[in-house]
Amino acid sequence: MTMINAINRVLARADEPGLGECPARALIKWPRWPLASLASAASCATLLLAPAALAQSPAYPDHPVKIIVPFPAAGPTDVVARLIAQKLSDKWGQQFYIENMSGAGGNLGMGTAARAPADGYTILFVSSSYTVNPNLYAKPPYDPDRDFAPVTKAAGSPNGLFVHPSIPAKSVMELVELLRANPGKYTFASPGIGTTPHLSSELFKLTFKLDFALAPFPGGAPSIQSVVAGHTPMCIQAIPPATPLVKDGKLRALGITAKARSPALPDVPTFDEVGIKNQEAETMQGVMVPAGTPKPIVDLLQAEIARIVSLPDVKEKMLAIGLEPSGMSSAEFAAYIKDDLAKWKKVIVDAKIPQIGG
Repeated sequence: MTMINAINRVLARADEPGLGECPARALIKWPRWPLASLASAASCATLLLAPAALAQSPAYPDHPVKIIVPFPAAGPTDVVARLIAQKLSDKWGQQFYIENMSGAGGNLGMGTAARAPADGYTILFVSSSYTVNPNLYAKPPYDPDRDFAPVTKAAGSPNGLFVHPSIPAKSVMELVELLRANPGKYTFASPGIGTTPHLSSELFKLTFKLDFALAPFPGGAPSIQSVVAGHTPMCIQAIPPATPLVKDGKLRALGITAKARSPALPDVPTFDEVGIKNQEAETMQGVMVPAGTPKPIVDLLQAEIARIVSLPDVKEKMLAIGLEPSGMSSAEFAAYIKDDLAKWKKVIVDAKIPQIGG
């Protein structure tokens, strides 16, 4: 559109309500237009035509969107990402595709996402390692305060305290008394250094000043199988892999590290219920985008993902694997991340866990 056409449109609309003191009003009354007035009219035209220009700009997304999952396929983060990606693709008609980029406790994928363009076409799905690794690793490849914008917490799974049925303790406090009476005798299994079950075990140990060993395993499945076999007869573990074993009588659940009971194990009390405070810990599934991603895109993704995780079919699939849907606002998720970073930093320091790569 030429400037003359633009000015003609301004003149045609000069008497519309809401233009205020637009120079176009004065121009109608003067046959000779000074150059300054012409420029002012052009500015007014720009303001009037801006909404039309925005309306004609491409809608997000207008091409495929990459979702980085910093863990192998078939794990909890991957499962959640694929559930949500399919729904986003269906809703917006563009492919949201998964790229599994595992390694270094999730650092490889998270570091790659931190360097991605902030245009909404790279999304990162994270687990709790996002808030643990900055203090567990000597040189993490991302800064959680600087490199990412929180979108939402999609889901979470609290940890539980489980024992082999041969252990006489029937409650959390009975286990505490058993451990106090037998310092150094028992070993807790954990699914790896820096996982929230490992750090929850350290927090439990610090809280009650207990003396027990910790045996790290390469993942949740081998660690919990060691408990079932009685080799390491107790553990704090994420709920999903433990739930069927509890129902089959192969494990006894003593407590849940959450404010509310888990739908997967509704008969198991929380630590908070039995008077043990500040033990809340979970494995969360969160959604991030590179810092600088336009806020309208962040808000759009948050609203849509929150809607998706509330859908009955998605909720059913998540609850079936022990994940509780969330859908936090971006501000709530930012506060959650800040609290989690501080909590796990304190545990790592107080438990004197050596930094990896230090």
